[in-house]
Amino acid sequence: MTNKGSDDTTTSTANAMWGGRFAAGPDAIMEAINASIGFDKRMARQDIEGSRAHAAMLAATGIVRDNDAEAIREGLLTVLSEIEAGDFAFSTALEDIHMNVEARLKEVVGEPAGRLHTGRSRNDQVATDFRLWVRDQMDAAIAGLEALQRALLGQAEAGADWVMPGFTHLQTAQPVTWGHHMMAYVEMFGRDASRFRDARVRMNESPLGAAALAGTSFPIDREMTAQALGFDRPCANSLDAVSDRDFALEFLSAASICAMHLSRLAEELVIWSSAQFRFVALSDRFSTGSSIMPQKKNPDAAELIRAKIGRIFGANVALMTVMKGLPLAYSKDMQEDKEQVFDAADNLMLALAAMEGMVRDMEANVPALEAAASSGFSTATDLADWLVRALDMPFRDAHHVTGSLVKLAEDKGCDLPDLSLDEMQGVHSAITEDVFDVLGVHNSVASRTSYGGTAPVRVREQVALWRERLG
Repeated sequence: MTNKGSDDTTTSTANAMWGGRFAAGPDAIMEAINASIGFDKRMARQDIEGSRAHAAMLAATGIVRDNDAEAIREGLLTVLSEIEAGDFAFSTALEDIHMNVEARLKEVVGEPAGRLHTGRSRNDQVATDFRLWVRDQMDAAIAGLEALQRALLGQAEAGADWVMPGFTHLQTAQPVTWGHHMMAYVEMFGRDASRFRDARVRMNESPLGAAALAGTSFPIDREMTAQALGFDRPCANSLDAVSDRDFALEFLSAASICAMHLSRLAEELVIWSSAQFRFVALSDRFSTGSSIMPQKKNPDAAELIRAKIGRIFGANVALMTVMKGLPLAYSKDMQEDKEQVFDAADNLMLALAAMEGMVRDMEANVPALEAAASSGFSTATDLADWLVRALDMPFRDAHHVTGSLVKLAEDKGCDLPDLSLDEMQGVHSAITEDVFDVLGVHNSVASRTSYGGTAPVRVREQVALWRERLG
């Protein structure tokens, strides 16, 4: 019995796949640089899915006999089951997933396998496989983002009333609520999901049937194969269909922006979990210890997310560089498109899953958050706003008066609410006792009820809207 896709397959088999043009097989160096099976075997399911749709169309249009098409379709399921069971030995001599599958199909069903490639080329075949694979990754990324958003919503709802410092330049600026801070990332990751959805709509056209570059003389039905594979329509230009990798570049672009957002949140978790901040405690599931310092609990998962982002950025730049100088239509350079995308997709999904777990498990240190929110003159803007509202003072004048009061408190080593009314009136005589109503951090956040503001009532509204949106 013939070994399933054996690595002992001779170069004469590869020659037979290429056709009679080549009398001698490639030498070892050429075989090594030319083969892509080491990585494109990840697209086995998509390759077989596309081939089964193509075989059904060939039968429906009368290009091949029904019994041959049925044998091909059933044989392809056999090949897929072998691959999924780990019983398939891939051959570098057969270059890629397409030739490996077709060679094994011939062993399974015999002569009908030779009819499968009618009306198509490896150029439109790989473009179809790759689109299907990237489309699956877009769906997975959207699902991962929605899971992360739900974890953030849980934190936001629990901490809608918890106060913490809001920062600019990593300096205390104004008090905000924990829930408001969590919801900022819900918005960011919502935009990321929308970018993947938008890109998915644009890429959802089928290259199958574009053949090598010019279409085919066979009376194929491209609408039928597009529909069978879940595409909205066939690609309208055969040259563009086989040479386009915009869908992969859009995936990498959206992944890069998403990765940047993940890195920003990871950076905050690293800072917040430090002994200097003590804002959060990360769970043991996403932390490690030190081999020498027993007191250490390191936020390694967050740090690794922050580092892995460079691989995703790098993949985006690498594929842009591969594509930038290619004339139409297909060039072998495009074989270098997949490893970059595979690696970026793997790291994006790992980062999303790790971040979702960290956010879901982390515990906020509410007293530490409130103490930090109350320091650094965080209610200075509230004081200036009160001077405008209560004393009808021009804001620039109120800004100056508030600055003087901050200087006074700084000199005394206290915060603004700790100043006495007499001390405040020494700076401006019209200040009244009512000023103390706005100087507490809880009063501050509660007052910021403008749309998109940090007030707990606004946070809860946004949580409810996002829960409805996510379903």
